[in-house]
Amino acid sequence: MDIDEISDRLEIEQLMVKYVDAIDDKNWELLDDVFTNDAFLDYESSGGPDGKGDYKTVKKWLQDNLVMFPMTQHMIGKTSVDYHGDSANCRTIFYNPMGVPVNPDGIFDPNGDGLHIFIVGGWYNDVCIKTSDGWKIKEKVEEQAYVQGSFPPFK
Repeated sequence: MDIDEISDRLEIEQLMVKYVDAIDDKNWELLDDVFTNDAFLDYESSGGPDGKGDYKTVKKWLQDNLVMFPMTQHMIGKTSVDYHGDSANCRTIFYNPMGVPVNPDGIFDPNGDGLHIFIVGGWYNDVCIKTSDGWKIKEKVEEQAYVQGSFPPFK
């Protein structure tokens, strides 16, 4: 590897960190620094067909659907990078505890004081490209592998 490839690989790994930071912090504007304007996102494995499509549509879907989770904490592992110079195919493992508010009876309640936690795990499969603004994700497909626990019951 030459110094440019080493630098690019480090930037790609930081891009993955920026992505999970944006999601966990609910910093939707930061996602604009992560994805290309014409990116395609697919969260169908964890959120149904509305979580699949162009970046602007799916960004709105993320905002609308993740609001019920006051706590998420993505932990990501080393990213496997299939490097091609100005593009790369990447695969990153994730482990994501998620918390939703519950009432004292353990029922989902947006105003509840308790926190019900379950865990989602899988991989992010990304196509990244080098742009004039640095590395960005052009395509993201979440591949959910498991859920440990479950969403709490509704009222």
